[in-house]
Amino acid sequence: MDYMPVVVHAEYCGDYNIEIEFDNGIKKTIDFSAWLDGGIFEPLKDKEYFKKFFVDGFTISWPNGADIDPDTLYKEKPLKAA
Repeated sequence: MDYMPVVVHAEYCGDYNIEIEFDNGIKKTIDFSAWLDGGIFEPLKDKEYFKKFFVDGFTISWPNGADIDPDTLYKEKPLKAA
């Protein structure tokens, strides 16, 4: 069976960057700016709102219901490996 990533920790790193830690110990810093266009993601362009993300059990989410699939986050090229 393929690995199903689960986000266990997330920390704001400035701009639209978040360091993500997965349940297998892998950490990476990801730039979320490419996902902030339109629809439910539009409010996240406000950096104060962007910072309101939280780990909801398997990925990161925002109060308005926006989230990004943890598999997408796991496969995303990091800004840097943590």
